[in-house]
Amino acid sequence: MTTEAGEHRLEFLDQTAFELMRATGRGQLMQCVWVYEHPVDFEGLKRFHRNFAESHGGRHIERSVLPFGRPRWVKPGHAPSEIQISDTTRPRNELMDWADELASLPIDPEHGPTWYLVVQPLTDGATAISMVGSHVIGDGFGAGLAIFEAVTGNVRDAGYDRPGERTRRQALASDIRQVARDLPETGRAFVKGVKLVYGKRRELAQSRKTRAAARGGPGEQLVAVPSIAVFVDVDEWDKQAESIGGNSYSLLVGFTARMAERLGRRRQSDGAVTLVIAINLRESLEDDRALAMAFANATVDPEKVTTDLSQARTVVRQARQSAKDHPDPTLELLPLMPWLPKPAVKGVAELLFAYSEDLPVSCSNLGDLPPQLAQVDGTSAEYVFVRALDQNVTLQEMQRSHGQLVVVSARINGKVVISVEAYEIGAENSKPRLRDLARQTLAEFGLNGVVD
Repeated sequence: MTTEAGEHRLEFLDQTAFELMRATGRGQLMQCVWVYEHPVDFEGLKRFHRNFAESHGGRHIERSVLPFGRPRWVKPGHAPSEIQISDTTRPRNELMDWADELASLPIDPEHGPTWYLVVQPLTDGATAISMVGSHVIGDGFGAGLAIFEAVTGNVRDAGYDRPGERTRRQALASDIRQVARDLPETGRAFVKGVKLVYGKRRELAQSRKTRAAARGGPGEQLVAVPSIAVFVDVDEWDKQAESIGGNSYSLLVGFTARMAERLGRRRQSDGAVTLVIAINLRESLEDDRALAMAFANATVDPEKVTTDLSQARTVVRQARQSAKDHPDPTLELLPLMPWLPKPAVKGVAELLFAYSEDLPVSCSNLGDLPPQLAQVDGTSAEYVFVRALDQNVTLQEMQRSHGQLVVVSARINGKVVISVEAYEIGAENSKPRLRDLARQTLAEFGLNGVVD
């Protein structure tokens, strides 16, 4: 894809994520939580807040003046939201409840705010700090880079315009030139899209019937998706991984596969677990994509991973390499996104992100994070975790995807941190149950950990 220098257009995948959010009302969020057991330096926290507002994490989306044009990245048109500091304390055992509640904050990648920084004193004397923001603005690695820059004070100037900085004539001329550049790619995507729609016409017709039958019914009610955080000492984690023929990543895969089994996400055909693994494609600081990633599909046998990780290690390595060498062909349809009316966007989502009987499980590994990411006030927090969150999830969506399991992990402050977000159709969907399942899974691997 070719874009005009200085226009900072959204890549097609980024625009697709934005349009899907608008069409479905479901928001994909990211959250980082720091727990300080020593006094917080609020001057340092304010400095971080100012710096983050100037980073890529503080940017907004400006729509094209053309209904079928490409949006672009811009600086925010107003000051960021203030740091929100609670004047009441909460018990430590309500940490995850408090973190969940922040998903209800109004977050909008176009009009703002795109992110919030919130402080919650705890009754045991600790302080929890949370940053929550739109996944449409950046992926896990992009968010981590923005936090790193804000902590260190080395914030890049991407050269974004302010919203409305172009005159209407300038905007029209630039956006029309971009449409012309995109036409060959759009034409190829149209041909492939027609073939794909024809090939999946029966599935799409059934999906439309299902949506129509559920409209206005109980399926449209919102559901809460429980989420927990697990902390394991890095040395213990690595020792266990090595003892059963794996490494840190394959042990995460094994943990995820066992959690999937406990949550009823094994394939009926062969009992295996299908993992969808996010792969980072960001290779330079000049890459300002929000979602610089590919997705690899890996098949794991959950019966073997507690005693032998060698197969899981090989499968994941091969799947990651295959995803890099052979990108998903359905992504070639993304150039169609600017031309689609809103009612058609959900249909494209079904083509791109088809709900599968394989019961896929999302597994993201951020790896070793720099220690600065734990220093949101300039000092190191005792506990840090990152996770994915969802806004406005309906029962119908959970039913169509046969539930959900999302696992995000990172290594920071001497801990392997694993966030688990899960929903099982027809089961008790609560944090206590999810914590019990996580403890059972840790025990299977001979691991001790703190489960919040």
